Amino acid sequence: PTVWTEFGKLSQQYEVANLGQGFPDWLPPKFAVDSLVEAALDVHASPHQYTRTAGHPNLVRALAGRYSIHMSREIDAMNEVAVTIGASQALYLSLQTLIKPGDEVVLFEPFFDLYVNQVRLAGGTPVFVPLSFVPYEEDDGTQDVIPGEWVLESSKLDAVISSKTRAIILNSPHNPTGKVFTMSEMKAIAKAVERAGPQCTVLSDEVYKYIVHAPPKEDDSAQRINSIASPGHIHFASLPGMWERTLTISSAGKTFSATGWQVGWCIGPKHLISPIHQLLPYVQFCASTVIQEALARSLPKADQPYEGYDSYYEYLKENYTRKRDLLGNALKSAGFGVPDYEKTPGGGFFIFARIGKSISLALPSSRKNVFNKAAPTGTARQDWALCQWMAEEKGVLCIPSTPFFSESRIAEGASDEFIRIAFCKTDETINKAALALFDILRENEGSTEEDTSPSEIAQNISIQATK
Repeated sequence: PTVWTEFGKLSQQYEVANLGQGFPDWLPPKFAVDSLVEAALDVHASPHQYTRTAGHPNLVRALAGRYSIHMSREIDAMNEVAVTIGASQALYLSLQTLIKPGDEVVLFEPFFDLYVNQVRLAGGTPVFVPLSFVPYEEDDGTQDVIPGEWVLESSKLDAVISSKTRAIILNSPHNPTGKVFTMSEMKAIAKAVERAGPQCTVLSDEVYKYIVHAPPKEDDSAQRINSIASPGHIHFASLPGMWERTLTISSAGKTFSATGWQVGWCIGPKHLISPIHQLLPYVQFCASTVIQEALARSLPKADQPYEGYDSYYEYLKENYTRKRDLLGNALKSAGFGVPDYEKTPGGGFFIFARIGKSISLALPSSRKNVFNKAAPTGTARQDWALCQWMAEEKGVLCIPSTPFFSESRIAEGASDEFIRIAFCKTDETINKAALALFDILRENEGSTEEDTSPSEIAQNISIQATK
């Protein structure tokens, strides 16, 4: 069992507002659905048979054109692009072609849990570089919770870099924290790559690049070129000297609210893409032809005006910013610490919330540190126990942070104070979750019937988020 099977089961057993797994609970934009229907019914193109294994020609040409702008260089559609079944397979193939037993792969911690086992499947050794959680202020003992931000200290990265370092996995915007790596942090990683030696490659996972809802303020140089660029996002491969050292990984699922389409890709120099092309036929003959054709048709449509915005991408960012604030206000009111996005860059659609003292006290002590075979290390620590309790007793499902940390950091208690909460959900789902969160708060404070009802509080939060 894993965190996903365990909490997936809870979502089936209990009536919950599901803020767990990161998939939107609404349809893709109409132009994307229309593109899928058009592709499926196109008698002349007939994209219902096998296509080119390395990627459907129409899609790789579209991706090459877009990344040529992103990278400020001409991308060869046939030799520098590989289409895969989702970004997860793109990462898997990248690692399989790069890693040999004894090679080390650097992961920034907390990390998306899939990374660790994919590294091990390739025969590599994960090496963890902890991101530092920096509270916005010192704890004088009077605050219920102090939020903060996650930062990369270059000295911690430098301490693990060696001739054994074969790859560094970079994920920005970051899952689970929502962190957007700043230009100065990116430059520190680039220096580490050069110091490691010519064998070191960066796998840059950029699936959330169009959801940078709080761009880094330092990055004035990252100007918007046109609608296909995401303000605030830095393509690591665009840094000086990094194109030849980087495989850029992305997908359509997060951008177009279509995680079931399962089309991902790798972009990189021929010497890194060619081994992936060679391996692809032995993994699957090709990703779905009709879905690839639908995506190729959707991409130019996304650049056009949409719902009153200059492009779909602008709409996407604004919609997620509003949902972030809707959920963030509810979390803060309920006693969780949430990043201040006026200070802290943010992207993706997760809030990595810090558990406040009042929330911790509300959790029955009998649930903490009990055996749970699905939990890492076999113990339901505070974060896991809280998420399980909220799903079973309070009607809201979130994801514990334990699976995103190494065992040594879990033992230190690094994961105890955080849970991951998704806001890629309808306003109805978020407001339902807000009611459940306020119910915990009311119980904690011993509220009476005369107090403001949870629905009234949720309505106030909703109003604040739209201002």
